[in-house]
Amino acid sequence: MTEQRSLEVQRQEFGARRFLAMPLAGLLAWLAVAAGGVLAPQSAWLILFIATGSIVYLGIGLSKLTGEDFTDRSRPKNAFDALFFHTVAMSLLVYGIAIPFFLVEPSSLPLSVGILSGLMWLPVSWLLQHWIGYFHAGARTALLVAAHYLFPQHRFIVIPLLIVAVYIVTIAVLERRWLGVRRS
Repeated sequence: MTEQRSLEVQRQEFGARRFLAMPLAGLLAWLAVAAGGVLAPQSAWLILFIATGSIVYLGIGLSKLTGEDFTDRSRPKNAFDALFFHTVAMSLLVYGIAIPFFLVEPSSLPLSVGILSGLMWLPVSWLLQHWIGYFHAGARTALLVAAHYLFPQHRFIVIPLLIVAVYIVTIAVLERRWLGVRRS
């Protein structure tokens, strides 16, 4: 018979994890998008769709290197893992908004995918009981909207690079948070 753990205990277990694989995956994917931004528009569009659609798979692979191993079946089930992966699925469903908008205005793609897929950071803050997700979603949204208007000819380079910059800050804060959790 399996041990029943309260939701509070499961949330504490979830929050004690490193939480590095998915942000690293996002950083790498958006770096690829920025690199593709120098190519012909059709190529840049394709790279953006492939790279951002691959974040979850890249994250699963990276989780083995970061010690998080999302596919580890020996670990007790945690309700908050399921909730987190529901936020990931939510981020994929936003393509239902981004694609029609892109078909009308192709230069909107980095803005719409960048903001909509970043919304998953709001529930992540609640899950981790840490402010970093609020920072990530808020800074990402504000910076991307500004860049969309300030750099209209370079949206496929500047917007992804801003997302990468936000990820760098986020990863640094998450690592500091994790070190603090490990010490306590």
